[in-house]
Amino acid sequence: MKLLAISNPAFFPDEAGLINSLFREGLVCLHIRKPESEENDFKNLLSKINSEFIDRIAIHQHHNLAGEFGIKKLHFTEKERSQTSMEILKNLKSDDFLLSTSIHDLTEIGTLLKYFSYTFFGPVFDSISKAGYKGVLPENFSIKPEINKIPIIGLGGISSENMEKVSEMGFDGAAVLGTLWKETENVVANFRKLREVVNFINQCKSS
Repeated sequence: MKLLAISNPAFFPDEAGLINSLFREGLVCLHIRKPESEENDFKNLLSKINSEFIDRIAIHQHHNLAGEFGIKKLHFTEKERSQTSMEILKNLKSDDFLLSTSIHDLTEIGTLLKYFSYTFFGPVFDSISKAGYKGVLPENFSIKPEINKIPIIGLGGISSENMEKVSEMGFDGAAVLGTLWKETENVVANFRKLREVVNFINQCKSS
């Protein structure tokens, strides 16, 4: 079970400092998603993140900055994926980029195998960060082994309270957003609580 994080969609003071702190606490991957961002603001944030952590960053916007910062993880939304040629995806993969994407229908998994290393899927539960953004999965939902051809990361409304349920559903990991950033002053504490639950889940699985 992997624990990933997605950035706050808006910039805020000392964001880079908190991101560096999360990496020091053991965060393995942060998806920087700023859908309304200007490139200069995005670049400014990246420039303040310690270089030792760059290999743990995936970017959703401004892919052209990847080369400048040595970033090798790129995320494509469903729309971007449909508008990107197979040739471009092939070239990115051959250049050792790790590509991720998002889906809302598990039947799409088969179309991702050639170029994408993992995918987000959800919303699993009612969103914490988006009012009215409801979870779509039934109570008895589970990912069948034959579907799970690449790692599937659950997204949407995930917290320390329901993380075990995410694992029971068969997800390979969870991406957190609202439960992490809802209180800026408690970001590190929130992450520690999530990390403890994920560590417990993994220990139970390995015992």
